[in-house]
Amino acid sequence: MKKTWFGFPLQISHIVGSEACERFSYYGMRSILVVFMTHTLLYQEYQAKGIYHLFMSANYFLPLVGGYLADRFLGKYRTILWLSIVYCIGHGVLALFESRTGLFVGLGLIAVGAGGIKPCLSAFVGDQFDKSNRHLVAKVYDLFYFSINFGSFFSSLLVPWTYRWYGPGIAFGIPGVLMALATWIFWLGRKDFVLVAPTGAAQSSQFLGVSWYALTHRRQGASWLDNATSKFGEERVEGVKAAWGVFAVFSSVVGFWALYDQTGSSWVIQASKMDLKVAGYVIEASQIQALNPILVMLLIPIFTWGIYPGVERLGFKVTPLRKMGAGMLITGISFLMVGTIQLILDRGVFLSVAWQFFPFLVLTAAEVMISITGLEFAYTQAPPSMKGTIMSFWLLTIAAGNFLTAVISALNPFNGGAPEFFFYAGLVFAVALSFVWIATRYQERDYLPS
Repeated sequence: MKKTWFGFPLQISHIVGSEACERFSYYGMRSILVVFMTHTLLYQEYQAKGIYHLFMSANYFLPLVGGYLADRFLGKYRTILWLSIVYCIGHGVLALFESRTGLFVGLGLIAVGAGGIKPCLSAFVGDQFDKSNRHLVAKVYDLFYFSINFGSFFSSLLVPWTYRWYGPGIAFGIPGVLMALATWIFWLGRKDFVLVAPTGAAQSSQFLGVSWYALTHRRQGASWLDNATSKFGEERVEGVKAAWGVFAVFSSVVGFWALYDQTGSSWVIQASKMDLKVAGYVIEASQIQALNPILVMLLIPIFTWGIYPGVERLGFKVTPLRKMGAGMLITGISFLMVGTIQLILDRGVFLSVAWQFFPFLVLTAAEVMISITGLEFAYTQAPPSMKGTIMSFWLLTIAAGNFLTAVISALNPFNGGAPEFFFYAGLVFAVALSFVWIATRYQERDYLPS
């Protein structure tokens, strides 16, 4: 009889525990980055925002490398374990060197570690299931996301407070200790994990190779990818078709990520200019980010067992693509709300930071509808040989969204203020329409284990 953990395969406990600690380390470090850059390293606000979002972009671009290594050569387990060590070293550099050079070296190593791990860990969760328990896949991704926010919540409260009272060395050191703990917990599960072997170098050209061959060997009347069937076979070509279809859907989600990650940059800067006394206690501006994970943990069960079934009972089928489309529209509303707050602040009215609760609530609802669903969608739509690669596509949308925000921040066309928030709201409304157009033309697949 297989060992279980709350109904899930036993090894899921190691993945969830490791993920909670890793997310504590990541979000704890991230929560003080903008404050560290503006207060300790004396960057201008727009410069700090640009660096922050460039780091975020690199953090989500490098999954392409991690997914490739895992799928083709190392396998997911070894990729996760080895890059976790790089991750730990990056935290150590941030903790020991309070300089601009230390900042870039530390963030670079963290981006390599965290970025390389991301697609592997998400796909590694799904690998632990087979035909007998495949019905638990959707629920395990809810649990997986819950563990992310469990770690994020406590780090977003503790690390900013530590930064204020003990300085950046200790504040960056705590996430480093938690990342080392995450690595150890993951290593403990090595004997229980289901390991899917990498496909090897012979298969490394599947996506780019099939796509390039199809483009350069076009035949009259054939679908462009079907041109490659004679060389690569129907199964491999179908896998590449699936990848391109998912990528087309994910392309519009870039707009969501251009907005979402500003809770750690422009929203923190806005909070620093508000009344930080809440219910008799003075909080740190960066601690306002703790609202997001606690709201996620509250909203996941509300959506899973309340809102989604309620919508189904009204006669509307709830699909992953419909969840994501609705979430993007809701994202725009959150930025209209935070833009209105900024408009009032720009007119000289001193508001309580508690007003940020309402846009945080709306944006978190959008996150639950988009981010959790995106992980599940990416895994179910990925053929076995390309699960890490398609997970990387999902994370690449986050990289592109953050890169867009970094570019806009570097150009600084709005010089801060409410117009910038309203611009982003308009941007996400526009891309939401393109998402709906693409999603209505997408044909869903099912690549869960059988």
